[in-house]
Amino acid sequence: MWVERLFRDLCGHVMALTDLPAGAPAGFMDREIRSGEGWSERLGEVLATCRVFVPLFSPRYFASEMCGKEWYAFAARAIYHHAKHNRPAEAIVPALWVPVPPEQLPGPAERLQFNHRDFGDRYVTDGLYGLIKLRIFAEEYERAVYELAKRIVAVADTAGISPSRPVDYRSAPSAFGTPGRGPRPLRVTVAAPTRHDLPEGRDPAYYGDMPQDWNPYRPDAARPLAHVTEDLVRSLNYQATVSSFDHDSGPSDAKQPPRHPEILLLDRWALKDEECRERLAAFDAEHRPWVSVVVPRNQMDHQSRAADAELNRTLEETLPIKMGQGRAASRAAARGVPSMEAFGQILPQVVEAAAQQYLRHAAVYPPAGGRHTERPRLRGPMAGEQGTTHFIPETHEIAPDAEDLDDSQS
Repeated sequence: MWVERLFRDLCGHVMALTDLPAGAPAGFMDREIRSGEGWSERLGEVLATCRVFVPLFSPRYFASEMCGKEWYAFAARAIYHHAKHNRPAEAIVPALWVPVPPEQLPGPAERLQFNHRDFGDRYVTDGLYGLIKLRIFAEEYERAVYELAKRIVAVADTAGISPSRPVDYRSAPSAFGTPGRGPRPLRVTVAAPTRHDLPEGRDPAYYGDMPQDWNPYRPDAARPLAHVTEDLVRSLNYQATVSSFDHDSGPSDAKQPPRHPEILLLDRWALKDEECRERLAAFDAEHRPWVSVVVPRNQMDHQSRAADAELNRTLEETLPIKMGQGRAASRAAARGVPSMEAFGQILPQVVEAAAQQYLRHAAVYPPAGGRHTERPRLRGPMAGEQGTTHFIPETHEIAPDAEDLDDSQS
C-alpha cells in the first residue's frame, strides 16, 4: 500500500515536470508482474530500456538476491555505455525507504555519489517509510518526493544511457554479493603488448603505452578492456586490482595459497613474443585453478581474423591446460570472446568460477585461541527473504512484489 502510494506520487510529479503526453506511463513498478510465464522476460525488457533506476534502500532490500540481480542488469548497461562512448552514465537514483547504516551497504551502493540531505534532514533520519506513515511528517514527505522526482527527471535528461538487449534475468548475477560482507578482492591481470613492442605489422590502434591500455573491442568500445573489466567486477561487489603480466607481476605463486581470485585477460598477439609465451606456458603448467583466462577475439578486427588459425594454434600449444579446465563458461572464455556484449555476459560466470576455486584453495584460519564456535543454524526456507521494492522511473518503474512490505515494516 505505502509503496504504491509513493509510486503514484512520483509518477504524478514526473508527469508534471516533463512533456509526457497525458496517459503515457511515467514509470513502471514490477509489482504489476506476477510469477509465471513471461515474468522474467518482461522484467528483462524493462531493465534493458528504462533510463533511470531508483532502488528503495532498506536492510531487507540488500538481502534480496532478486533486487541484486535487477541492480546488476541495469548497472551493466551503464558500464557498456561508458565503454562505448567513454562517458560515464550515472543513472541510478537511490531513495531511502528505511535508513541503512553505511557499513551495511554493499560496494555498488556505497560508491554512489548521492547527497540524501538534499531531500531534507527528516528524510535522512526516518526514510520515506517513516515520513509516509506518520501524518505529522506529511510536509516533509511531500518535499522529499518532489525533490526525488526532480532528480529523476534531471538524470533522465542528462545521463542518456543507451538501451541494450534484454538480459536473461534468471541467470543474471547479484550486485550485492554475500549479504553482510564488504567488497571482495579480485585481481585482473593483462597479458598484452604495448604499442612500442608490437609484433611486426600488428595494427597499433588497439594498444597504448601500457598493457592495461589494450582495447581489443574497438571501435565498438572506446575504453581499455581492463577498465571495463574493473567496472564490471566492482558492480559484482568485488574490489579489483589491475596489473600487467610482465617481469614484476603476473598471477600469484601456485606454491602459496591464493590471496584472491584472479582473471587473466590475454591478447593472442602477445604470444608472438617468445619470452611472454614461455612465461605463460610455465603459468599453465602450474596448478592455479583460481585464475580464469579470458581471450577476447574481436570479430571486427580483420587482421586478427586473417591470422586466426595461427593465433589459435599458438594459444592451444601455450595454454593446453587452461583451454580445457573448469566450467563450460571458463572454457568458452579461454577459447575466445567475440564481442564486448559477449564479454559482459560471460565475465560474471568466469568470476564466479574463479571465486569458487579460490575458496577451495585459500588458507583457512581457525578462530584465535582455539575457541569452539557454534555451528550455524538454518532458520527455515524463508530466512532472509523479503518483500522489497524499487523503482525505475523514467519511462518505466520497477518494484518486486511488495504486498508483504506493509506487514513487515509497519
